[in-house]
Amino acid sequence: MGPVTAADIALDIRDLRKAFGGVRAVDGCTLAFPRGKISGLIGPNGSGKTTTFNLLTGVAMPDSGQIFYKGEDLAGMKPYQVFRRGITRTFQVTRVFREMTVLENMLCVTALNVSERVARARAYELIDFVSLTRLRGEYAGRLSYGQQKLLEFARALMTDPEVILLDEPAAGVNRTLLQDLLAHIHGLQERGKTIVIVEHDMNVIMNHCARIFVMDYGVKIAEGPPAEIQKDERVIEAYFGRRRG
Repeated sequence: MGPVTAADIALDIRDLRKAFGGVRAVDGCTLAFPRGKISGLIGPNGSGKTTTFNLLTGVAMPDSGQIFYKGEDLAGMKPYQVFRRGITRTFQVTRVFREMTVLENMLCVTALNVSERVARARAYELIDFVSLTRLRGEYAGRLSYGQQKLLEFARALMTDPEVILLDEPAAGVNRTLLQDLLAHIHGLQERGKTIVIVEHDMNVIMNHCARIFVMDYGVKIAEGPPAEIQKDERVIEAYFGRRRG
């Protein structure tokens, strides 16, 4: 492999910081997520992973640091501004509209600048993509938790984003639906999308991510391919508590 260039990086995060009271949730974190790849972001509970996602998507405002995407600094932008630039996410706890049907959930995406006919065609295509076609008219609140995750995943794709951030996609999903979801994620990556996964399921991370970034106490402590990360002493210490003990 040759040297990594700016063109190889989708999201370039530099010295990102966020404190809540006296707690430094993200403490000078620098990450460069590769373009067109599936990356994993892992770390013990409280290491700053979800806060990092919140900072990347405008849900939280950083105290300092930069988030470069296509040469523009996104740090401090509102969620809708980040969304319109082609970055979308799912949440650890699903945020579907329970009193709306599957199709209505798909069509309520606010940044769609297309006709209703085109929006419906895209919604049908994505609902089919995640194998929810027979449930298109069902209320989202009646879906299983795994089906709600698939719906949220499909809804995140309505604007054809370039970068997709998935916060614990495997949590609460049965094995069959999880395999479907992972197949869809790989399908997106093959189409050139950049995907970053925060996940506690190490099988998902080790078997499906090209590069893994490890956080602990708000900072990046390691990065590399799965084989390297599995052997990294700092990662083993962070997870199994020799240093914490």
